[in-house]
Amino acid sequence: MARPVIPADRRAAYAAANAPLRRPALVPGVLLGVGFGGFVDGIVLHQILQLHNMLSAWVPPVNMEGMRVNMAWDGYFHALVWAVAMAGVWGLWAAGRAGRAPRAGAFLGQLVLGWGLFNLVEGVVDHHVLQTHHVVDLPRHVPAADWVFLGVGGVLLVLVGAALARRG
Repeated sequence: MARPVIPADRRAAYAAANAPLRRPALVPGVLLGVGFGGFVDGIVLHQILQLHNMLSAWVPPVNMEGMRVNMAWDGYFHALVWAVAMAGVWGLWAAGRAGRAPRAGAFLGQLVLGWGLFNLVEGVVDHHVLQTHHVVDLPRHVPAADWVFLGVGGVLLVLVGAALARRG
């Protein structure tokens, strides 16, 4: 008895339906969230509100030399978060080509999770360990702002982002 001939389109549909489930990619969305979180920090807190610069607790920007040093370090910071964001874009592109792109809700959660992780790590390292700057350095340091930043911008965003990523 001869085997029936199955059209190519039906074979592809059968193979796709019976392929092992591929987990959606997590890292690209988190990397994009880290990058975007860095951009929000740099653009809003450093440039628009001018509450601090990268080294404003070490080198107060009270003269042209202090401003020059801080502006250069703000630029290095922006270059780093741009590279992280580009790694996220590349990873998301690769995940999409491999059929592992996350759904919209999970991707939104990954972005929020990455933003929260950025705030948490940057807040602990820069504000508390190294003390290169604080959330509010200019015109004077406000210690409570560092703790609110860690709680709301760090811990709360990580928890909300993780919950959204899991639900999505």
